[in-house]
Amino acid sequence: MSSISDIKANLEKAYDKAELLAFVNEYSSDERAGVQKIVETAKKRISAIDKEISRTFEMYSYERENSEYGFLCGIDEVGRGPLAGPVYAAAVILPKNSEILYLNDSKKLSEKKREELYDVIMEKAVAVGIGSATCERIDEINILQATFEAMTMAVNSLNVKPGALLIDAVHIPQLEEFKQISIIKGDAKSASIAAASIIAKVTRDRVMKEYANTYPEYGFDSNKGYGSAEHIEALKKYGPCSIHRRSFIGNFV
Repeated sequence: MSSISDIKANLEKAYDKAELLAFVNEYSSDERAGVQKIVETAKKRISAIDKEISRTFEMYSYERENSEYGFLCGIDEVGRGPLAGPVYAAAVILPKNSEILYLNDSKKLSEKKREELYDVIMEKAVAVGIGSATCERIDEINILQATFEAMTMAVNSLNVKPGALLIDAVHIPQLEEFKQISIIKGDAKSASIAAASIIAKVTRDRVMKEYANTYPEYGFDSNKGYGSAEHIEALKKYGPCSIHRRSFIGNFV
């Protein structure tokens, strides 16, 4: 007979629904109170997965509704608001009938979960494109136009041409050749846009962590260039560095 500690360890090895169901089937007849408590934990995890499956099904509603266009590309950007660093955009084409769980607006996910999903998306996506615009470009043409350029770059870098674009709340003038479907709060409603949000967020965060090595005084590894109190205090103390957006920092220097 397995010890309770061994059974707990077996539960931690059960990652998906099939493994959890097999775990419950194996140990549900064990009458020990400690084991039954562990089995109840497994059942709760199964219930949580079922709930996530239902939520994920809804996240693919726009993809199902627009399947007539063939490959659908979700597009999203990250970094419009920071005082420093580039703006990034990602374009992601997910396979039809994709069932990647936990996709959501990247801001609603922990850094660990974003990193996990980044790997899953990069592995399973039909195509992924990434674009960016520097702080100099943002200052030159303004953040909205720079964002459009980053989005256009992301779409143009895809190795598969999409039939339509699913975009979070905007219309991209440079991509008039494509059918564009604008969805308000799309990163929380469309799986494809959510996937793009995650790719863009993880990519930009990694870049800002690299900048933190060059400019440690600003805390870019934690604030990612956004106007946290610590970042603003450092900006006042040290002045701007080469990646600060001059058009954004007028009130702080």
